[in-house]
Amino acid sequence: MTFIHTSDFQLGMTRWFLEGEAQVRFNDDREAAVVRLGELAAETGAEFIVVAGDVFEHNSLSKATLGRAKEAFRNLPVLVYLLPGNHDPLVADSILRKPFADNVHVIADSTPIEVREGVEIVGAPYLSKRANYDLVQAALAPLEPYDGVRIAVGHGQVEARESEADVIDLKFVENQISEGVIDYLALGDTHSTQALGQSGRVWFSGSPETTAFDDRERDSGNALVVVIDNGQVEVTPHHIGRWAFRAVAADVNSDEDVERFLTVLDDMPNKSRTAVKYGLRGTVGLGAQARLEQGLAELEPVFASLRPRERTMDLHLAPDEEELASLELSGFAADALAELVENLEDPVARDAANLLFRLSVKEA
Repeated sequence: MTFIHTSDFQLGMTRWFLEGEAQVRFNDDREAAVVRLGELAAETGAEFIVVAGDVFEHNSLSKATLGRAKEAFRNLPVLVYLLPGNHDPLVADSILRKPFADNVHVIADSTPIEVREGVEIVGAPYLSKRANYDLVQAALAPLEPYDGVRIAVGHGQVEARESEADVIDLKFVENQISEGVIDYLALGDTHSTQALGQSGRVWFSGSPETTAFDDRERDSGNALVVVIDNGQVEVTPHHIGRWAFRAVAADVNSDEDVERFLTVLDDMPNKSRTAVKYGLRGTVGLGAQARLEQGLAELEPVFASLRPRERTMDLHLAPDEEELASLELSGFAADALAELVENLEDPVARDAANLLFRLSVKEA
């Protein structure tokens, strides 16, 4: 028996660093991820798809976003089971209470759902924005061992920095697996693909499309194809995402370092669907700074987003005497540059010095 485990579409999500056409492309690709899941199901012979929570970003979507999502789900070639998560809990006005197509089933409670003879799904849906108990344990505790295949679907974390009532008890889950109560727990909430515990049967699928930079979200854009055969479970991640959010850090202290950093950016594939935040450390002269700004200005329109990460930017401008002498400035221009160089910690002075340098070089 084969099925697909996915989660955290969060359809309707926006990213503050994407603007205009980039945000439109991002929205379209998040919806297209549903279509790609259907293609993956057809390729692998999956019988159904389980979405382990946060199908939607929230319960107040535009009619256009909801309509396109419903159309994408309706056209899936297999049954799909949607678990309400903390972003789209099954409250009174939940978007998941609206009618979907016949092939879409919302997991509204923890009553086992028979997919077909010998195959069950049992879910732990969010019925409010926050839970004050372990939803997965509450769903599984009443169940007896099952001779067929039973898939559990949950949403949440197995550990927390602070004591939280809704943390999933992983030890309890793995005990339920060893006793034959369930065969697999499909989890959502973490947006990176990750296996949990020792059984190999508890997984975060991660979001099928990237949602955060790779210094936090290290392996997203996947869907899991799960095969259960004679009591054995095999889980295979398949990459279906189109976007990349890259966090780049570099030490820049010379012309060569500048060129190396610009080459790293230029070598990135699929720039129109790549967002980059960069942090640079070091000290450069006027020429290197000018080349850096020129290169970034040429690349910025090509990327979905290319922005400095202000918190980690520590790049200083320090022209040497030889560099200043080579400009052959005199009179007021020379005095102005000398004054600016003495105040390079001031961003306005630094920008003015860079501009004067570029104009001087161009004039020469």
